[in-house]
Amino acid sequence: MRILASIALLGLMLAAAQVGLAQELRVGANDTVQTVLAAQKGKRVTVRVRSGQELTGTVRDVSGRLVHIGAVSGREFFDAVVPLESIDAVLVRTKE
Repeated sequence: MRILASIALLGLMLAAAQVGLAQELRVGANDTVQTVLAAQKGKRVTVRVRSGQELTGTVRDVSGRLVHIGAVSGREFFDAVVPLESIDAVLVRTKE
């Protein structure tokens, strides 16, 4: 399941990068959810977790097992810490 989610994520990101939208998103063959999130540090992203819930906020920090998301939309006074293993997709806005 994890491999399938990674392949789907890579496919989506490659398709978005090829369209030539405003913000370029590059994904390498060896990238992981961790490296994709680390590259987005300080930027707003949406992560979709296994339960289907989506969290949108600013990537504050990424470790080997967790991502810290600040200023969570709809919960502006809260931050979130999400285990990387529970993330199914990372959505990055590429067009204004």
